[in-house]
Amino acid sequence: MFDVLIKNAQFFDGSGAAASLRHLGVKDGKLVTISATALDEQGCAQVIDASGRWVTPGFIDMHTHYDAEMVAAPALEESIRHGVTTLMIGSCSISMVLSSPEDCSDLFTRVESVPREHVLPLLQARKSWNTPSEFAAFLDQHPLGPNLCSFLGHSDLRVAVLGLARAVDAKVKPTENELQRMEYLLEEAMDAGLLGLSSMTNPWDKLDGDRERSKSLPSVYASWAEYSRLNKILRRRGRIHQGAPNLVTKYNIFAFLGASMGGWWRKPLKTTLITLMDVKADPWLAKILGPFTRVLNRLGRADFRWQTLPVPFETYADGMEFVVFEEFPAGQAALHLASHDLRSQLFQDPAYRRKFRQDVEKKFGPRVWHRDFNDAWIVDCPDRSVVNKSVGELATERDVHPADLFLDLLVAHGPRLRWRTLIANHRPEVVEQLVCEPSTLIGFADSGAHIRNMAFYNFGLRLLKLVRDAEQQGRSVMPVETAVWRLTGELGEWFNIDAGKLYEGARADLVIIDPSKLTEDLATYQEAPMAAFGGLQRMVNRGDAVDAVLINGKVAFQHGEFAQDLGHSRGYGQFLRSR
Repeated sequence: MFDVLIKNAQFFDGSGAAASLRHLGVKDGKLVTISATALDEQGCAQVIDASGRWVTPGFIDMHTHYDAEMVAAPALEESIRHGVTTLMIGSCSISMVLSSPEDCSDLFTRVESVPREHVLPLLQARKSWNTPSEFAAFLDQHPLGPNLCSFLGHSDLRVAVLGLARAVDAKVKPTENELQRMEYLLEEAMDAGLLGLSSMTNPWDKLDGDRERSKSLPSVYASWAEYSRLNKILRRRGRIHQGAPNLVTKYNIFAFLGASMGGWWRKPLKTTLITLMDVKADPWLAKILGPFTRVLNRLGRADFRWQTLPVPFETYADGMEFVVFEEFPAGQAALHLASHDLRSQLFQDPAYRRKFRQDVEKKFGPRVWHRDFNDAWIVDCPDRSVVNKSVGELATERDVHPADLFLDLLVAHGPRLRWRTLIANHRPEVVEQLVCEPSTLIGFADSGAHIRNMAFYNFGLRLLKLVRDAEQQGRSVMPVETAVWRLTGELGEWFNIDAGKLYEGARADLVIIDPSKLTEDLATYQEAPMAAFGGLQRMVNRGDAVDAVLINGKVAFQHGEFAQDLGHSRGYGQFLRSR
């Protein structure tokens, strides 16, 4: 007798093998039977007819910022509804493992655009751990929805050893004892099963709070010698360095690439950086970096992967509440101010307006946002006459500079001015090349972060749609089974975790997909309240392509409904340690 029997499925096992018609038996959390012939349904608690459906391993989301949300609402339903059964936290140097609640909040909330007024009280009330082993013990008993893995954040590590003020002081160099303390804590994190170390070298990511507000994240202030000492531990332990390059100078990409290289004298260091996308501001970059990295991996015996997304990188913003404004001085000056009233005064200052125009008009220099107000479309505003128009279009109508009109709109409406823009992945043919590039990993959904700015929770379904659309057009991007492998087995193998493949005896983490519903509905803009954060409206994409999701052999989601005890009792997700 099985707990769950799935019959008539087009079964993908996550290895890259083609689908085959199979019948699956699940018992005690395991996939115990994979059969080409029908199974006995007698006594089975639940039978699911998957005729016309794909059954795949649960997707792996390798780049999330659920660190706070998973404490308050561990079901993490927004990822599960889209087929994700395993996800990773502690990204971009920001984990909540070692530091105090206030320090963790200051590291996290401004960078990831999650309101501090929700995160800080949550951590003050619930954070009971201050060591990696205590953190692992917390996750072992926490009623997780999906399975969860974690990095140790380098900013978290530096603050725990140096204190916040010293960790963001460019004049401070850690003492030998402090460096040894960092090494000890990293070793302890590896012993506790964490995946590796996440770092950040991009100075645009800034601290929240009042103590060191607008300083860059602590990881930015570390020397490469400090990184090298920590990398030695990761290399020896076979763990991973997840990082972000300096987008101002860009040249430290070569330092990450060099650190990843191996040879007769050392093992390769698994390294993954954010992010390889077709950025509108640098349209040449995507076509060069992929092949260059592929050659370096082969000739330099490196193990380096870029993170990429299979979707247009469209973003939304409420007024100036968006991290792209950290790219230039005028934007940084505005975001340093915490209130709309103070910002409004600044926006009316003639000297500030000149500086803002200059920064927007600057043709050269590092950037992610293209700063083209013709691609800044107003989607909501108290003044309904401007909705569905671009800022550039309105500026032409009113014969004013687009930057001045944008500031005028902010003075009048502040965060009630909601607008969107397309930052990257605007050329479908380039996106198709990126998702096929061997030096990329499919991810960078940033799930749980930028909750009013973007929604890529369903990136896995969007990749399957991309592949299936090409097939229906008589083209081939990649076989469906390869796309499934890229979302599951490849990630499980590379991150060295027990996830991503289905075989007899495997943990039964799987998703049942209706391929006929891989439609444009997956890109539809919607909002949904977050009960954990006071009903804050989260930007989401919703579709109904997922029929059911099993986690540890239990049906967590089916027919649009979540299991009633999801996130409230043990037995669904678990803390997955690095193998």
